[in-house]
Amino acid sequence: MSFSPQIKIAATYMRGGTSKGIFFKLDDLPKAAQVAGEIRDQILLRVMGSPDPYQKQIDGMGGASSSTSKTVIISKSTQPDHDVDYLFGQVSIDQAFVDWSGNCGNLTAAVGAFAINNHLIDAHRIPQNGCCTVRIWQKNIAKTIVAHIPICNGQVQETGDFELDGVTFPTAEIAIEFLDPAAADQDGSTLFPTGNVIDTLDIPDVGNLQVTLINVGIPTIFLNAEDLDYQGTESQEEINQDLNALARFELIRAHAALKMGLIQHLDQAKNRQHTPKIAFVSPSKTYVSSSGKTIKAEHIDLLVRALSMGKLHHAMMGTAAVAIGTAAAIPGTLVNLAAGGQPRTIVHFGHPSGTLKVGAEAIQNAQGQWQVKKVMMSRSARILMEGWVRIPFEDVGLLGVNHNDNLNELH
Repeated sequence: MSFSPQIKIAATYMRGGTSKGIFFKLDDLPKAAQVAGEIRDQILLRVMGSPDPYQKQIDGMGGASSSTSKTVIISKSTQPDHDVDYLFGQVSIDQAFVDWSGNCGNLTAAVGAFAINNHLIDAHRIPQNGCCTVRIWQKNIAKTIVAHIPICNGQVQETGDFELDGVTFPTAEIAIEFLDPAAADQDGSTLFPTGNVIDTLDIPDVGNLQVTLINVGIPTIFLNAEDLDYQGTESQEEINQDLNALARFELIRAHAALKMGLIQHLDQAKNRQHTPKIAFVSPSKTYVSSSGKTIKAEHIDLLVRALSMGKLHHAMMGTAAVAIGTAAAIPGTLVNLAAGGQPRTIVHFGHPSGTLKVGAEAIQNAQGQWQVKKVMMSRSARILMEGWVRIPFEDVGLLGVNHNDNLNELH
């Protein structure tokens, strides 16, 4: 009886922020997968166990949620004054595609540590004790991110007492700076794609909704919770078990994506699940987080609930946190109004798992346009497993990958 062997690819399984993903060095991938295209996508899909009609990713490394179906490719940077290039792929769970349209802010926290551990940072740059600054070029959005990685005894420090809501165990704190994170065109910043801090969308079968459409960190749509008949304290289960609500959010997201110029036809939204994100905001209220902890209204500025890949996120996407921090700093946005309507450089918001603090430096230029110079937050990261991922050769061989090309056949 003949059979096709499995092949193995060097990989690291890491948690970054409230997400988990498979990290690859670019030159560890088969040569045919070191460039964008069908072969790369097919390999990543098979690694994660997608597409899976059962939506469990049992036969792969994916965890059956948007937070755990993620892949990262890291290489020495091709950009001046940067250390590494970081490419993120959001792998669909039940469909055969990888979405490359945006960044993952949570996994960003793991990029610097991965780069140090995989000798992509010059040894003389790494202190015996202290902090190693890693300049990251985020290839999906062509932006610079600076990660400050704690070092102890010449090694990346992963344990510590920093607590991040949505992550069970404390670990070491990693400070992240997103530099000039707004989308840009030839005319400069396009923070607000429509030029307005608030727009009104007329959506069939939904009605008129006020929205703030912002493109910073990741394209994001903000709505008022009360316009959707929500309190803003809803749990992940309350939203995700309501199929009608999820369908309504997807309809709103498609119309907003069209308004933002991200798609040309409404039906294109189904193949662009990773972006834009959609979130609803509310003034602060006391609620109980998913861990059972009481979050008091006086300890936060507002409430935010955000959806990713069609489901309410269990905590908060890092890129959406960049959008929240920026929108909170700019007077007149729905986020700023929900937070009290005052100018601010720091916002502390509540999400389903707890709270998060984000800082943003936003200024108005001479033409009155808002620009954001930097967004800052703290996350954490940890290696969960390292070694090789294995996939059946026949599942990628049909696309022309040579199983001896930069791969080891298993025995």
